[in-house]
Amino acid sequence: MGSFEQAFSDVERAAASTAKSAADLGKLAKALEKAAKDGNIAAIKRAQARLDNALNALRQETANAVAAWPLQEAEEEAYLRDGYAAELRSIADGKGLNIYEQDGRLISSPSVLQVLPGSRAVRIDRKQVSNIRPSHLAEVLIKNQKTPPRFQSGRFLESLYDTYKLVIETPVAPLSENRQEVVAPLEKIYQAFTSLPGSDREYGRMDFARDIYQLDSQGLRQTRSGMKVDFPASTGARSSRGVFSFVDSHGRVISYYGIRFSKSE
Repeated sequence: MGSFEQAFSDVERAAASTAKSAADLGKLAKALEKAAKDGNIAAIKRAQARLDNALNALRQETANAVAAWPLQEAEEEAYLRDGYAAELRSIADGKGLNIYEQDGRLISSPSVLQVLPGSRAVRIDRKQVSNIRPSHLAEVLIKNQKTPPRFQSGRFLESLYDTYKLVIETPVAPLSENRQEVVAPLEKIYQAFTSLPGSDREYGRMDFARDIYQLDSQGLRQTRSGMKVDFPASTGARSSRGVFSFVDSHGRVISYYGIRFSKSE
């Protein structure tokens, strides 16, 4: 099969031709109306003849538009599952936009995109989007990169700290004199974040990794109560299990494993 971009383009052209034929028909109907209003018999007959031809043309353009989409449902789903990501990345590359694949997701920092073949849609961050023409979607991702981030790093940091305090109530790492210097696995934090049924589908591991990355890259390091945060073993030295990874705008994989809060000096 061809590409989604070509299929959408063919439908767009067919629809534009139909709209033009419909507009031509409307103009001729207006001409017939005017001829009748003026009482011009010759003009009435000319308009009637042209109107019949225009109607036939509109029927043909309509039939072309109805038949323009070339794919059956099974083909749509198969392409979204197996070929769409590569096409989107290729078209985005032509627009100067880098999209990276990581753990089954497409990342165009700060956006995380998941293809949903069964829904004929994609999910961008937490929003399901049905407008999936590759050229259109690439422009959406470019716009997202240029839009000032709405990520509230302060609120996220406070949520991490509140959850961290709950997690370290059970031994998750060797204890120190100050329990709030324990390294808590981010896996435990994420599990607490998504403890409600179905919440892990709305807020996936990659979304959590993206938020950790944004917090880390923005440089906010201290809670309102004066607790300092850091992310030990964030270089990828640990095994992949329990690691949360994100790809930055330069294609570098940034990995996080643990989180620790300690008193500021």
